[in-house]
Amino acid sequence: MLALLALLFFIFVVLCVWQVERQAWKLALIDKVEQRVHAAPVALPASFGDDEYLHVRVAGRYRYDAQVFTQAVTEKGAGFWVMTPLALADGTSLLVNRGFVPPESREAVKAGPEGGVQLTGLLRVSEPGGGFLRKNDPAGGRWFSRDVAAIAVQQGLQNVRSERFLDLDAGAALPIGGLTVISFHNSHLVYALTWAGLALMCLVGAAVVLRQQSADA
Repeated sequence: MLALLALLFFIFVVLCVWQVERQAWKLALIDKVEQRVHAAPVALPASFGDDEYLHVRVAGRYRYDAQVFTQAVTEKGAGFWVMTPLALADGTSLLVNRGFVPPESREAVKAGPEGGVQLTGLLRVSEPGGGFLRKNDPAGGRWFSRDVAAIAVQQGLQNVRSERFLDLDAGAALPIGGLTVISFHNSHLVYALTWAGLALMCLVGAAVVLRQQSADA
């Protein structure tokens, strides 16, 4: 019994330390993202890496002929994200989430600014596959996630930077930008305390066993 309690104590302590380290990592991540979101926009990186939620500026020309709508539920209600390719000067394209529109406003945003545009927004990671329990249906034009690569294939786009899309900053008109949800689940402290409590219970159990052995002797 003492050997078992010792083993469990070791395991619980290791798990507790791991969760404390994860807590520190998560807090550092949250701080980094907060700094990025509120920083002045920078040029679009030549290649993508550790840049999610980076505040960037881009220039190009919208391709409304290849625009799609993906279903969305936001603080404004249910509706659609307006996803429009932006042709960049280097010959590549970046998919831009121009913002949210309610269902009754889809027709009003099928076109927008003509000619060159200057944009700012947050870089986001592509969302392949679909939404919760709902797969994207490219052939049927039904999108439940912002899957850049699949949208590019379905719309016949070439040289698309498929790892990222751009969430536009808030604007004065439809579509409604600036609705990026930045939320990180952080329960590591609760988990750490749970493992610490279990480790303490093992110590208590060991003390009870030792006392019982001493009484029997």
